[in-house]
Amino acid sequence: MANRRGEAEAEIIDAISVITTKRDGGELTDAQIDWVIDRYTHGAGSGAGGPDVGGAGSGAGGRVVDEQMSALLMAIFLRGMNRREISRWTQAMIDSGRRMDFSGLRRGGRAMVTVDKHSTGGVGDKITLPLAPLVASFGVAVPQLSGRGLGHTGGTLDKLESISGWRADISAADMGEQLERVGAVVCAAGGGLAPADRRLYALRDVTGTVESIPLVASSIMSKKIAEGTGALVLDVKFGSGAFLKSEAQSRELAETMVWLGHAAGVATTALLTDMNTPLGRTAGNALEVAESVEVLAGGGPDDVVELTLALAREMLDAAGLTDADPAKHLADGTAMDTWRAMIAAQGGDPDAPLPRARHTETVRATESGIVTRLDAMAVGVGAWRLGAGRAVPGEAVQAEAGITLHAKPGDRVTAGDRLFTLHTRTPERLGAARAALTTAVGIGDSAAQRRPLVVDRVTVDS
Repeated sequence: MANRRGEAEAEIIDAISVITTKRDGGELTDAQIDWVIDRYTHGAGSGAGGPDVGGAGSGAGGRVVDEQMSALLMAIFLRGMNRREISRWTQAMIDSGRRMDFSGLRRGGRAMVTVDKHSTGGVGDKITLPLAPLVASFGVAVPQLSGRGLGHTGGTLDKLESISGWRADISAADMGEQLERVGAVVCAAGGGLAPADRRLYALRDVTGTVESIPLVASSIMSKKIAEGTGALVLDVKFGSGAFLKSEAQSRELAETMVWLGHAAGVATTALLTDMNTPLGRTAGNALEVAESVEVLAGGGPDDVVELTLALAREMLDAAGLTDADPAKHLADGTAMDTWRAMIAAQGGDPDAPLPRARHTETVRATESGIVTRLDAMAVGVGAWRLGAGRAVPGEAVQAEAGITLHAKPGDRVTAGDRLFTLHTRTPERLGAARAALTTAVGIGDSAAQRRPLVVDRVTVDS
C-alpha cells in the first residue's frame, strides 16, 4: 500500500473530486480508488475529526466520512463501474486488512488443495452444511468462512449454532489445524479480513445501494480472495427468494465474480441456480440442520441432494479430482463421518437433540389440485417473522423457529391437507407469519413444467 498511497498523494486526491468524477460518469483512477478505500477504512491518523476532514481542501491528508462515502456509493450505483475499476476496488478492499494463507496445509505428507464455495443466499439454502464435509471427505481442504442471516435469507452460522456447544469463532491457528485433521471448517470470518467491506456493507444497507453489481461482486470476492483459498465455486441465485430477482442480473454478477477470481489468481466457476422455490422441505435453523443430516445419511429432499452433488462435483473438479463420485460418499457414510468430526472439532455435540419449538401451527390447503407455485420470498418472510431471522445485524434468532413445507410444486393436495407447519417459541408471532404465507402457494389443475434447478454454468470463457 505504501507505493499506492504515494501515487495518491502525488495526485492530491480529495473526497469531493472522487465523488464528482463518478457522479459525472467518469472513470475512477487506481489512485483515487486506493485513496478513498484507505481513507474511509483507516482515516488519516491524528488528522481525523479536524476542521477540513474529508473536505475539498483536505487533499491526501483528510479522511472520508460516511456522508461522502454514501454519495460515492450512490454515484457508483447509478453510473456503474467498468471491470478495471471493479478489480481495483476489490483489491483495495483486500489490502485494507490481512490475507490468510493455507498453502502450507498438509495431510499424510502431501499438500492439501483448498476449495471454497459461496452462495448469494436464498430460502432453505442449507447446502453448505452437507457440502463442506462431503468435499472434505475426499481429502480436499474446505475453509468455509460464512455469515449470519439478515431479513428473509438464512445464515449458515445461525443454523450451526442450533447444535449444542458448536462455536463459530475460532482462531486462524485452530482453523488450519482443523483443516489438516478434519478437512473442513465452517466458521465466522475474522474482523481482519477486508475490513473495508464490513464498513461499506453496513453503509450500503442504509443508503439504498445494496443491489449494485460492482459493489456486490467486490464485496463477496474481496473476502473470498483474502481468505486465501486456491479455488472457488459460486452458487449465484435468481428468483423471488434470491438477492437479485432477475436471471440476467444474476448472470452478470456471476460473470463479474468469476472474472475477478481469475484476475486474482483464484480458479473460479459459478452455477446459476433457480431460487423461485425454497430449497428442500424446511426453512429455519435447527430444522435445516436436521434436513442436512438426512442428506448426509443418504436421504433428504431431491433438490437439496441435486444441488449439493452439483456443487461438490464443481469443487472436486477444481481440486483435480475429476473422477471422484460424491454420491458414493453420501451413500456409504463417509461424508457423515466427516460431518461429525467437523462439528465435534468446533465444540459441538453431533448426537445432541436439536431444539424443538414449543408452539406449532398447521396451515392447510383450502382447495384440491396440484401445487403449481411455492413462493420462496413468502416462505422466507414467514420464517423470519417466526423468529428464524433478524431485522438488524446482531439481533438474536430462535434456533427452533421456522417452517416445514409439506407440499412443493408438482405435488397433488386435497383440501384440508397440510401445506405448512409453523414453529416458534413465541406464539404471538404466528399470525404475522401466517399472513406472509397467504398467497405463497398456487394450486391448479396441472403442474407447470419444472425448470432445471441448475440453469447454467459460468466460467471465465463464458
